Amino acid sequence: MARKTRIRPKKRKETPIKTSVKSGNFRPTKSGAGMTRKGVAAYRRANPGSKLKTAVTGKVKRGSKAAKRRKSYCARSLGQLKRSSAKTRNDPNSRIRQARRRWKC
Repeated sequence: MARKTRIRPKKRKETPIKTSVKSGNFRPTKSGAGMTRKGVAAYRRANPGSKLKTAVTGKVKRGSKAAKRRKSYCARSLGQLKRSSAKTRNDPNSRIRQARRRWKC
């Protein structure tokens, strides 16, 4: 009896997005930290179905979706800030403080 050999499709290598500032996917700390529009696009290509969005930085109407996202982020990031070291908490140039400033928390 001849045995059939099974041809398996090649697995696609998942390439993680570059996390350096040079790649253009992340903002430097001085510019407010966080991901850039290019970085979010790269992440969404690598993770189909993702709902990742950029920071809410402009003026928003009260009760709008953007205002709710901002409020939610500010609450979450305050928890991160509280859990960080005293050095990070008190440093106005730490990444978490810069990101919170960018989000207008």
